[in-house]
Amino acid sequence: MAGLLVAVFWAILVSFLAVVLARLAQTLRAATKLVTGVTEQAVPLLGEASATVRSAQTQLDRVDAIATDVQEVTSNASALSSTVSTAFGGPLVKVAAFGYGVRRALARKPGAGADAPRRVVVSRTVPAARRAGRKRGKD
Repeated sequence: MAGLLVAVFWAILVSFLAVVLARLAQTLRAATKLVTGVTEQAVPLLGEASATVRSAQTQLDRVDAIATDVQEVTSNASALSSTVSTAFGGPLVKVAAFGYGVRRALARKPGAGADAPRRVVVSRTVPAARRAGRKRGKD
């Protein structure tokens, strides 16, 4: 009787293990198909990504060359500006000062010598603004 019980128990255990092994085999087959599918799709994507990175590197090299050229043009423009400022700045200031002196000399009245008092023009809007400020302060 004990042998029969062991045999039945053994048969149930083997049946259970067979079902578990069959499901595990199905799971492994599905995982294998999934990995194969992912590999088939990933390899072309990696190739495209590599091509994109190479293209981006080429574009960055071009942009770097352009930036270098722009920097050179900027430094040349700065040098030209300082050269023009040096060459024409001093003489233009002298010409302007000379012109101002000539206008000032011609504007003086004849016979009014250097000792003549200078006229000072006072604007009437400033005292009016001061009076308005005083009135506001009193209110």
